[in-house]
Amino acid sequence: MIDLHTHSTASDGTYRPSELVQCAAQKKLSVLALTDHDTISGITEASASAKDCGITLVPGIELSIQWPSGEFHLLGLGLQFISPELAELAEELCDRREQRNIEMAEKLRSAGIEITYEEVAARFPQKTIGRPHFAAVMQEKGYIRNRQQAFERYFASGRPCYVPRTGVNLEQAVEAIAKSGGIPVQAHPLSMYVSWGKMEETMRGIHQSGVQGLEAWHPGARVSEAQRLEQLAHGIGMCVTGGSDFHGKSVRADRHLGFASGGYRIPERCYTEELLPALMEYRARHMAVIPPNTALF
Repeated sequence: MIDLHTHSTASDGTYRPSELVQCAAQKKLSVLALTDHDTISGITEASASAKDCGITLVPGIELSIQWPSGEFHLLGLGLQFISPELAELAEELCDRREQRNIEMAEKLRSAGIEITYEEVAARFPQKTIGRPHFAAVMQEKGYIRNRQQAFERYFASGRPCYVPRTGVNLEQAVEAIAKSGGIPVQAHPLSMYVSWGKMEETMRGIHQSGVQGLEAWHPGARVSEAQRLEQLAHGIGMCVTGGSDFHGKSVRADRHLGFASGGYRIPERCYTEELLPALMEYRARHMAVIPPNTALF
């Protein structure tokens, strides 16, 4: 079993990186990618645990990309180190996320929910703060019954406390991932809210911008949609990956390590026949020379 898209407490997951790896080992996974939002701070801990558990860890990151509709998330899979370009983009996204959090806190107070951003940040130190952390504090203070209710009532698009996320430039993100030894893969493409009639044209444009892979297998896609995305990706020369987008028990609890569309296991070929050979070929063509004395993952 494999999983090429997961999150830890380094961003908005509920398991520490080492706990996530241990959980994957208990579930009999052999390959696991850690792809926290806008940070690689959990990779060192996850890597050490993966060695102990006999799991192949794929170091990764998930970046928010500026897009006119829905949301566009870009995975960087197989990172060898953090390049200056990727570090700069991650810092920029964290700054934007902080401003978004401040605005969400202001909207919550306007809605009669007395929570500050500083309070949430203090409750979750050294984390990439986001909506799940606000939801956790709201639950602790009795404003909601569970975290999902926070999204349904306040944080989802169109709800009173929703603040849109601003992303970074796609070409810059592709370059930063490549210079870090990784390969750029589009996460859950159906989140772009692009119709099927325009999907191929859209994906061709994204591929031309440098994105090499497509996450066809994801819990947000039905099996028929995943199969259609896989066929589309191969038709335009992109590799196919799959991930659970696992966050933990209390965040998106319906998602399980190693499983994606329709509750089926993520196909092993997504790693052995798709990602791995594509990564090796892409890394050879695009990665800049690794600077001396650079700590590798």
